[in-house]
Amino acid sequence: MSDTYRETVRHLPVTHPGEADHRSPARFLLWTARGQWLTLLGGMAFGVTWMIAQALTPALIGRAIDQGVAGGDLDALGRTALWMLLLGSVQAVSAIMRHRFAVTNWLIAAYRTVQLVVRHVVRVGVELPRRMPTGEVVTIATADMAQIGRVMDVVPRFTGSVVSFVVVAVIVLGTSVPLGLLVLVGVPVLTATIGPLLHPLQRRAGRVRGLAAELSTMATDIVAGLRVLRGLGGESLFAARYHRASQRVRRAGVRLAEVASLTDALQVLLPGVFVVVVVWAGARAAVAGRLSPGELVAFYGYTAFLTIPLRTVTEFADKLVRALVSARRICHLLALGPPVTSADRDSFSENRFDVAGLATADLTDDRSGVRARAGRLTAVVPADPDAGTHLADRLSLLGTAPGEDVQLGGVPLCTLSRTALRRTVVLCDPDSMLFAGQVADVLDVRQRATEGDLRQALHVAAALDIVDSLPDGLAAPVDERGRTFSGGQRQRLALARAVLADPPVLVLVEPTCAVDAHTEARIARRLHAHRQGRTTVVVTTSPLILEVADEVAFLEGGRVVAVGRHEELLMSSAAYHAVVDRSVGENAGEQSGQHGGHPSDAADRPIGEGAA
Repeated sequence: MSDTYRETVRHLPVTHPGEADHRSPARFLLWTARGQWLTLLGGMAFGVTWMIAQALTPALIGRAIDQGVAGGDLDALGRTALWMLLLGSVQAVSAIMRHRFAVTNWLIAAYRTVQLVVRHVVRVGVELPRRMPTGEVVTIATADMAQIGRVMDVVPRFTGSVVSFVVVAVIVLGTSVPLGLLVLVGVPVLTATIGPLLHPLQRRAGRVRGLAAELSTMATDIVAGLRVLRGLGGESLFAARYHRASQRVRRAGVRLAEVASLTDALQVLLPGVFVVVVVWAGARAAVAGRLSPGELVAFYGYTAFLTIPLRTVTEFADKLVRALVSARRICHLLALGPPVTSADRDSFSENRFDVAGLATADLTDDRSGVRARAGRLTAVVPADPDAGTHLADRLSLLGTAPGEDVQLGGVPLCTLSRTALRRTVVLCDPDSMLFAGQVADVLDVRQRATEGDLRQALHVAAALDIVDSLPDGLAAPVDERGRTFSGGQRQRLALARAVLADPPVLVLVEPTCAVDAHTEARIARRLHAHRQGRTTVVVTTSPLILEVADEVAFLEGGRVVAVGRHEELLMSSAAYHAVVDRSVGENAGEQSGQHGGHPSDAADRPIGEGAA
């Protein structure tokens, strides 16, 4: 068993968490248990051994009193003492191993749940924040995984408690049938007494869990928008709002603690009353001569021991209730299907599609009618900005559509394996964030670019000046979310990261919305030159990018209504002209209002900072 323990620890985290049964909370817990059945069985074996060793100790003590003390048989007393020494050794070893397996079971269940959640979050992708609050996901990956681990921790002890109860009942029945029946009936009755408390415990635990998730979401929003709050002077308002929400969590926690404390008190009170009743009945039997002194002492030991299984049973019920509440939240997350469900992309053979030749294939979206010709830069101008965002999500299979509508060279993208898809199509939108690490590592996510490649990508994104201004250059640290950079700097670095990936298909959404006109013009020219021979789709209303585009598609109502060069569409489509003019007016107004009429100053201003 110890080898199994070491082997289990060595392979945490597991290579693959598996596909969970999330049809119900109970099914999810059973699925979790099946996934670690070997360590659970090991824990049960040592748990049963540990509990039985404790259960047999009173019998040996009673025998020592009757034969060794009352009977004056020193040899029998010595033999009993040796048996007790052996039994104590078994109890000590089994207690150590039971605890080791308990920790292992907790770790496997908890961190396998974390892997499962993180893996599913990645599969759902950008749709997740639209379908579930961020705080909810954080709570699932921190608090709920612990509840799943705790119930797997207590299962072996619960099993040992049940088995030891049966062993004690058999021993007691062999000694005294009336007292044995009292034990057999009394313990289940006492356990059932706590049953009515489990429903309000589960209900209140669920409420605390929900309020805590809302509080985490609020905290995440406040931290992410702290710059905006300071600009608006809204710190005190949101601090008060957070205080009220935290007080709701506190009050709900107190109400939960009322039921939990009553349950804990009954775990102590009821076994204590039971011991008193059994000892009283045993003393009467001893006075009447139906029990020997040793049997009476043993009987008291049995009843005192039975408080341990009784407490363990109630502890198991409490942890099971909390685990079911957490499992319900996890199942809700797992029920959010991934964006692409039409094929098992992980197991699809890439031999059906020439990944290396994708640069020569046209990218088409049947739903909108967009056709991005191979090796060219295609600009898409949406009359409705949301339509442009949805199009970009579909083209990169990050939306909720099944994916058959989007084809590359006539082959649906959804039939590509996930690895091949992400190697083929890269999306960069205004929400793209920078992760913590060194600049070079943040940009080169695949860890295969040379310094020359890095600098070339930075040149295309007009971001060389950013890196050159840092004391350590490409080795300079990047803080969480790239918060030390301005909005324009973050956008250019994110664009450089996308360019460095050098995919056959690059999809960009308003890649220059946070930079000044001079920088935008440089990026447009360099991007067009750098991406020659590879397919690029840019969703934008910027005239500077539209001027260099090989082809422009205009979307109204989510469908392509006009295709041509930028100058042609300005002359032939009044609606197109209005959308572009409106975009120019909005940008000019923002720059003038924020920066005193000097657009070039907008290059490195943080997004959202200025007029407020």
